[in-house]
Amino acid sequence: MNTNTPVKPSVTPFFHAPTGTWTYVVADPASRAAAVIDPVLDYDWRSGRTGTKSADALAAHCANERLAVAWILETHAHADHLSAAPHLKSRLGGRIAIGRGILQVQATFKRIFGLGADFAADGSQFDALLADGDRIDLGAIPGQVIAAPGHTSDSVAYLVGDALFVGDTVFMPDGGSARCDFPGGDAAELYRTVQRLYALPAETRVFVCHDYSPGGREPRCETTVAAQREGNIHVRDGVSEASFVEMRRTRDATLDVPNLIIPSVQANIRAGRLPPPEADGVSYFKVPLNVLGRPL
Repeated sequence: MNTNTPVKPSVTPFFHAPTGTWTYVVADPASRAAAVIDPVLDYDWRSGRTGTKSADALAAHCANERLAVAWILETHAHADHLSAAPHLKSRLGGRIAIGRGILQVQATFKRIFGLGADFAADGSQFDALLADGDRIDLGAIPGQVIAAPGHTSDSVAYLVGDALFVGDTVFMPDGGSARCDFPGGDAAELYRTVQRLYALPAETRVFVCHDYSPGGREPRCETTVAAQREGNIHVRDGVSEASFVEMRRTRDATLDVPNLIIPSVQANIRAGRLPPPEADGVSYFKVPLNVLGRPL
């Protein structure tokens, strides 16, 4: 992992209030090369309607700034929102990429959702599968993939210059850390992932994927490695792996499944694409009964 003093990319955040998700446009100001990280498709679970208003605002920003989008990066196959990656690719170009651990996630959820032979659990829905240490440079600004398992097996973080995009590893210091009870999740792995991220320079800017406004404060997206090490309520300096794992397991046992896990995962293991239309031309999500979550 490169720990030399890096250059600063420009980072423009976009907040999706219905899901508490932060999407980022990160760019090299000199070359205008850019990446989009964790884009959100608008989705109303009550009606089953999808929309692109949020993604179109991001696309308009990229056009106004004359950015050349090279990458559309997912930190993992999200369970709390649908990805807008295919829509943005159609408007902006770029390659849709995710960590190689998506193969395990696809295999697991192919079984859970009873997906047929027409769903290939081989990662082919994505333009690139990324491994630890892979390069995602933007112009003159170095970019690097950091494997970040724990929340899910496909989780990765992206280090672009001095900006670290952590996905669902840690939240803002007052928000703690991400759950580890999804298939493939592991609290001990998450602890070790966080320690690896905390080994980056203290001044490294940290950009979180979600913020749920603890205590009713305004949503925030940016902190630093130093602030996380000093004040993260779940995993700061001095917290042992054993105590973190115990905290995480106890806490996770009380959590409900995310509201949008059923549609989100089915779209996101397809790189954000909806299921193929049925004979009537309509796409449908499948609902597995008595499989996810705790018994009622």
